[in-house]
Amino acid sequence: MEQCASVEREVDKVLQKFQTYGQHCEQSLEELLHYVGQLRVELASAALQGTPLSATLSLVISQCCQKIKDTVQKLALDHKDIHSSVSRVGKAIDRNFDSEICGVVSDAVWDSWEKQQHILQMAIVEHLYQRGMLSVAEELCQESTLNVDLDFKQPFLELNQILEALHKHDLGPALEWAISHRQRLLELNSSLEFKLHRLHFIHLLAGGLNKQLEALSYARHFQPFAQLHQREIQVMMGSLVYLRLGLEKSPYCHLLDNSHWAEICETFTRDACSLLGLSVESPLSVSFASGCVALPVLMNIKAVIEQRQCTGVWSHKDELPIEIELGMKCWYHSVFACPILRQQTSDSNPPIKLICGHVISRDALNKLINGGKLKCPYCPMEQNPADGKRIIF
Repeated sequence: MEQCASVEREVDKVLQKFQTYGQHCEQSLEELLHYVGQLRVELASAALQGTPLSATLSLVISQCCQKIKDTVQKLALDHKDIHSSVSRVGKAIDRNFDSEICGVVSDAVWDSWEKQQHILQMAIVEHLYQRGMLSVAEELCQESTLNVDLDFKQPFLELNQILEALHKHDLGPALEWAISHRQRLLELNSSLEFKLHRLHFIHLLAGGLNKQLEALSYARHFQPFAQLHQREIQVMMGSLVYLRLGLEKSPYCHLLDNSHWAEICETFTRDACSLLGLSVESPLSVSFASGCVALPVLMNIKAVIEQRQCTGVWSHKDELPIEIELGMKCWYHSVFACPILRQQTSDSNPPIKLICGHVISRDALNKLINGGKLKCPYCPMEQNPADGKRIIF
């Protein structure tokens, strides 16, 4: 981050100079145009009178020409100084960042170029679909000759249409979708359908007394959610008392806050993606953010490997030579480290639950077998190694 801050400071200096130069340039040209305009009026007046050009006027013209020349030279010098500032930004980038990022890892770690290109194109297309940039995604598919199935695109198209409607304060498509997926949403403990009904009820309340009967009739939709959302339903029913005075001047004015629309968009995106097996953030954006955090560490690893000439340390495609902390935001699943061997488990070395309830890795289990029997390293229970069960987090 210090490298980014250093480059940002240089960029800020350039932007400040651009702004100052623009203001100075505009002011200088306006003054020059005003001065030349006055001189033009004097010359026109002398021409109408038919009098010859006086020595004073000739001197003024000479001074005007010199002033124009000096102003142009001054602006040119200032512009040249900006060019040097821009070049310093480039030097700051070269000084703070390694241009050979592709060489951070060995080529042997990656798959073939064709497979890399296909995976990257698919990641970009999925990112564009997820962000609602459908036309850009279609254009990329055509130009890259990438064949994307309709089944792949359909969930993104549907979600973006519903989100677009929500941004326009249209709850119809979202409610229809939530009702059609009610059972699966309940299995996820989702409150999406209730929040959509609540927001529609609040929208009716905002209409005042004219919408009171319609709001009371719509309140029947809260009946299936009475047990889980009793308090919130009571609040909405209590707000009906203040319709005559206006909700905006009542203790229930918070119900009319526009933040509810932003909240329902976030809730719908999260629950719909969870139901459809999609990530809330696109894999491309997650990979990019993770790469920005991990890249400095990887570059240090590369330098150490080259210095100590131990290139064979990093040869696995699915494992880094050291652990890199990406922060809680990038924790997507549980990770188990074997308490015996102090190694993180993997598909080839999964966690195994013993009869006594303790969990160790399969490699540790194999090392602890003695005479066909296994004694738990944490309790005195002796057991058959075959009785251990694999655990999947």
